[in-house]
Amino acid sequence: MEILGATLRVCVDDLEPAVAFYERLAGGRALRFERAGVQVAAVGCFLLMSGPPQELDLLRKVTATIAVEDVDEAHRMLTELGARVIAGPVPTPVGRNLIAMHPDGTVYEYADRTG
Repeated sequence: MEILGATLRVCVDDLEPAVAFYERLAGGRALRFERAGVQVAAVGCFLLMSGPPQELDLLRKVTATIAVEDVDEAHRMLTELGARVIAGPVPTPVGRNLIAMHPDGTVYEYADRTG
């Protein structure tokens, strides 16, 4: 499995000022979408999320999003290495993802862009 990059997850109370800041910081425009009542804006290597507190509490448990070429391959390797897949793979607006807990207890999202 080749790791293509990582995205830092940032939960914010108010998405609009956060998007303006991160667009200037990263030098690009945000790609926006909504998922399960959470407003999301991807800007450079940052994934900004805003929504109901109970949803954000769950999202804060995921340390980062790791981009991979193929989520199925990531699933196979993670399982072989002793990680526990706790959700997915499932479709997303741009591909598929899964959530895995590494043996050290750290939780990551793995995502591909095959969608």
